[in-house]
Amino acid sequence: MSTQSDLHGDHNDKDDQTEKDFELYKILLDLWAKENPIKTTKLQVLLVVNGLLVSAINISGQGFHQDEWFVYLAGAVFNLIWTFSIGRTSLFQEAWQLRLEELHDRHPNDPRFSILETAAYRRKAAGVLRAFGCISSKWYLLFSPFIFAVTWLLIFVLNHP
Repeated sequence: MSTQSDLHGDHNDKDDQTEKDFELYKILLDLWAKENPIKTTKLQVLLVVNGLLVSAINISGQGFHQDEWFVYLAGAVFNLIWTFSIGRTSLFQEAWQLRLEELHDRHPNDPRFSILETAAYRRKAAGVLRAFGCISSKWYLLFSPFIFAVTWLLIFVLNHP
């Protein structure tokens, strides 16, 4: 038979675990959120570098010509590196989000663990925002550098002596 102190002890242990989980949740949420500006910066640099490569080719006055094969190859290599770099950033963000969901599932009735539960609110947003915001950034962040890499490789192959 349980005593009154045993019941409070179990309750306190559960409260302690909830507080530990909430501290972990806050840390994971912070890590998850910090990846967004990193991904944005990587995409911006990707676009600038590709723009500079195209500009350098156009400044030469020859356009896409076989003499610039090293620029095409460099473009492909840089973009493949960005693909893996952004992929790694997205992978860790996804892992942290899955851990956040796990903590939410462990404490479904505690609103502190529901910060990422936004589906109902997104449905209330303006239609244009839902239309343009429906694609997760991880997809265009991953495929943009990959498409650039394939494009630079095609240009290299088509213009290599």
